[in-house]
Amino acid sequence: MIALPERVTLSEARATLERLEPLLAAADEPVIDASALHELDSAAVAVLLDCQRQAHARGRTLRVTGAPPKLSQLAELYGVAPLLGL
Repeated sequence: MIALPERVTLSEARATLERLEPLLAAADEPVIDASALHELDSAAVAVLLDCQRQAHARGRTLRVTGAPPKLSQLAELYGVAPLLGL
């Protein structure tokens, strides 16, 4: 399981992706745990979409667990909740 940090906003998006990339590459069945995520904006949705893109490029399916309500709401707002399984 790959844990997201407590904060993923535009300021942290690039660093978060850089930290997640090798973890995603090493995971046979990538699962991202978003339960620690408390401060977020639309960049968190973008990070998850990129993680999903990376997983699919390797022929894997990404799962997201523990999504806080705000993350689910933003994903719904942008019409990508089904893509992220939220």
